Amino acid sequence: MTARRVTVFGGTGFLGGHTARHLRNAGFTVRIASRHPDRARSLFSRDDTLIESVYADINDNVSVAAAVGGAWAVVNAVSLYVERGSRTFHAVHVEAAERVARLAHAGGVERIAHVSGIGSGAASSSSYIASRGKGEAAVLGAFPSASIIRPAVMFGPGDAFVTPLLRMLRRMPVFPMFGRGETMLQPAYVEDVAQAIARILQTQVPHVVYELTGPRVYTYEALLRTVASSAGKTPFLFPFPFPLWRVIGFASEFLPRPPITRNQVELMQIDNVAGPDAPGFDSLQISPQTIEALLPKILREMSDAGDGRPHNH
Repeated sequence: MTARRVTVFGGTGFLGGHTARHLRNAGFTVRIASRHPDRARSLFSRDDTLIESVYADINDNVSVAAAVGGAWAVVNAVSLYVERGSRTFHAVHVEAAERVARLAHAGGVERIAHVSGIGSGAASSSSYIASRGKGEAAVLGAFPSASIIRPAVMFGPGDAFVTPLLRMLRRMPVFPMFGRGETMLQPAYVEDVAQAIARILQTQVPHVVYELTGPRVYTYEALLRTVASSAGKTPFLFPFPFPLWRVIGFASEFLPRPPITRNQVELMQIDNVAGPDAPGFDSLQISPQTIEALLPKILREMSDAGDGRPHNH
């Protein structure tokens, strides 16, 4: 029997790449749909018969329809953190998400997993958070049985959260916190989230909103101290007002690879924890790993990179 095909949009990204590998290991044929198919091929062996890579632009009906053609399921793990020209939060998180869901439904796809984020809400004053909430509604409007995946902020080797913090905490004896460091966070290991997505596609439960969070809740200050301690550092942490962070974020967005964005500042003003009743890892029989357990691995990856910057897996 031919393995069922799953098309992964965003399969060259941090979560999407891990998700593609978990799906492949579960026996699915994985079609990675991205604007950079050569990059996708570099993530897997070219001889791997369960992996294929195709060109797709989520803003284009024709290439999206082709990418979902013949697929049994679709994962949309595309996200945007900095707006550039026509690539706005609304265009990517709402319009493109609806397009993927609508064309998948029209193409006979049976299952779809749409990746959003903890705290998504259409009424938010943050354009990023609001676009995530509107995107969830648009996907469900086009594909009512869709599974919505809301991960907490994710960590793992090559991430955009813990790894940069480690890099800075190792070099800076004095470190500015977001506000007073009181924001609550419940970070999730990217491998656990990827495994969850693969498992969700194999369940027969219709539309469910999953909130995938790690086993521990930290204040931002406590998280910084945990990360610093793993590197043998005890920096002096001091409060730094959010309005000043927003100015820094705005200025950074003009850089090719901004170290901080206004969107990230906005997210750090809101607790990033699971709701009390949302199904999560437990409902999927997954025991999520802690940051403490993974910090040695992240440090090793940074050391292996030589220049202090991790490889992007």
